[in-house]
Amino acid sequence: MEQVGKFSFPSELVASPTEEAIAWAMNEQGKRNVYWAKGPEFIPEKLTAFNEDDGQEISSLQFSPDGEYLVFVRGGDHGGGNASSTVNAQNLPQLPKVEIWKVNLESKKPGVIIEGDDISLGFPSQLTFLKGGQIWKSELEGSVKPAQLFQIKETVNSAVFSPDGKSLAFTVNRGGHQLLGIYRDENTPIQFLAASFHRDSNPRWSPDGTQIAFIRTRGGEGAAFPLLEPRHIPWEIWIADIKTGEGKKLWKAPETLRGSYSPGFFDFSTDSELIFQSYEDGWQHLYSMDILSGKIQILTPGDYMIEQVKMSSDRKKLVFSANAGPEKEDLDRRHIGSVDLSSKKLKWETSGTGIEAYPVSVGKNGKLAYFSATPQRSHLVAIKNGASTFLLQENSLPTDFPVSRLVTPKQVKFEAPDGTTVYGQLFEKEGGSAKKPGIVFVHGGPQRQMLLGWSYMDYYSNAYALNQYLAELGFVVLSVNYRLGIGYGYEFHRPAKGYYQGAVEYQDIKAGGEFLASLAEVNPEKIGIYGGSYGGYHTALALARDSDLFKVGVDIHGVHDLDGRYDLPEGYEVAPDYESAKEIAWKSSPIADLKTWTSPVLFIHSDDDRNVNVSQTTNLIRRFEEMNKPYESIFIPGDTHHWMKWSNMIRVHQATADFLKKHLID
Repeated sequence: MEQVGKFSFPSELVASPTEEAIAWAMNEQGKRNVYWAKGPEFIPEKLTAFNEDDGQEISSLQFSPDGEYLVFVRGGDHGGGNASSTVNAQNLPQLPKVEIWKVNLESKKPGVIIEGDDISLGFPSQLTFLKGGQIWKSELEGSVKPAQLFQIKETVNSAVFSPDGKSLAFTVNRGGHQLLGIYRDENTPIQFLAASFHRDSNPRWSPDGTQIAFIRTRGGEGAAFPLLEPRHIPWEIWIADIKTGEGKKLWKAPETLRGSYSPGFFDFSTDSELIFQSYEDGWQHLYSMDILSGKIQILTPGDYMIEQVKMSSDRKKLVFSANAGPEKEDLDRRHIGSVDLSSKKLKWETSGTGIEAYPVSVGKNGKLAYFSATPQRSHLVAIKNGASTFLLQENSLPTDFPVSRLVTPKQVKFEAPDGTTVYGQLFEKEGGSAKKPGIVFVHGGPQRQMLLGWSYMDYYSNAYALNQYLAELGFVVLSVNYRLGIGYGYEFHRPAKGYYQGAVEYQDIKAGGEFLASLAEVNPEKIGIYGGSYGGYHTALALARDSDLFKVGVDIHGVHDLDGRYDLPEGYEVAPDYESAKEIAWKSSPIADLKTWTSPVLFIHSDDDRNVNVSQTTNLIRRFEEMNKPYESIFIPGDTHHWMKWSNMIRVHQATADFLKKHLID
């Protein structure tokens, strides 16, 4: 497992606003560092020297508006709750800090600015960040001591500079409503734009700095509607004049479930045009809106989803990744697309059997940078210049990384009992026994999609490596893309009666196990299952409900008790289906079916988990002990949900493989 887990993983890809240059972070067996490269050669240069597997992530990497600095945050876990809280995966006597760093790109000298997070950069080299729910300010040049910029009641949660750097738009959460304000200087009162009883978010400055567009959603809590009935989540696009502070509604989302609010790309392309993302036609797509006429135009039509959208620094081009292409297998891949915002012409920049993600426009001559992987090679930074493409850091893979021994997963599909088509990827090594044991892998999220190659997310690239290792050991592995996951349209992503409202998606997991058991090369009496997070939830559900099918499982930081998903009502008004909703949540929990859980299980959890509290496993283990049920467990103090320490991830995955092998092969 250590051998196949040695791949390096890039993240945080950004492009300079002033020249042909890019920067990214690279995780090399837990040693996370910042690199950059300048055109036209794009030779990577390492800018930091963090040489320990210490669990300290790098996030929020940005070029300063003048292109003279790189700024990033080191520490925390920005994939979970309480993101700005320190991570001490090494269990050091002194807690590590969450710090803002800068790198002077002329001297190449890195240094700490201050403890903090949630950074925003303004022209030419201004820095703001959030600390204790307030905005602080510093300068990237000079030695001015960072200080609180202004005082305001309640909690600030976002800030963005005007194009000229002279004003700062921010949002402040005041309970049932959220205001959009502008700070100018220490002597000018804060201006609140189009203040209302609603929640305003996502402020975006027009290029000329005279207007701000924003998203408006409802405030307060509203009536006690039925809990089990899907409801439309209204949202609107507004625009406000900076001089008067007055705002007007530009657009209201269709009042359908598909039209409900879902966070996505939103920005000006010109002073008179906005680009936004919507699910309204059943797929995540980009739309343009003419501010004067109100005309809406879809920019990415088709049965595919777009994500990872970036606008070029000159606002003339959009780039994104999507599961689109000429082959049916492209539904389970990612390729790069672009839209020329002048002509509105859509172009597919990449195709083939690889996975391409997180694109950025580089310079002013049409170059692109993105992450590129194949079924065998993990992600590297790629540069595309016209028809020419080349990779950076190809030598970052260790010499013993088993590229030639990795299998190419096959796209498969099968039907759930209710007729829903479910997709998956099958990992199988040629040769071996005539009847092999099978493993079902269940991803977490659940808003995720496993692909026909290395994932663009680090957690799932690690899972992909484990699936490859299991195939090498002689298992046939089926990775199931179940309902609630992305990539197959709105109704698949947001089904009725999912999770704690009935776990309708579990039938996809069981159908996957039955499909795997039906394969001629698989021994139907030797089917196991494993997964993490939401995948741990389904692993526990499978073992509790269907131990006759799933003979063994590894439950990694799973959710087990959904009884607390609905708070006790404090007042007289109660949702009419409150009691039935509570009952369904209980019945959707693995703990409701512990009596029929007979399969061996390995529980794994860390105790600084900010996504699934460790109490979910603590309480389940107590129930096991009260019922005298056998189990095995691994407890990891100090780490988080995402195994910030690489050696912990290797330990978890090796233990997973060993446990499955012990029960199904040895």
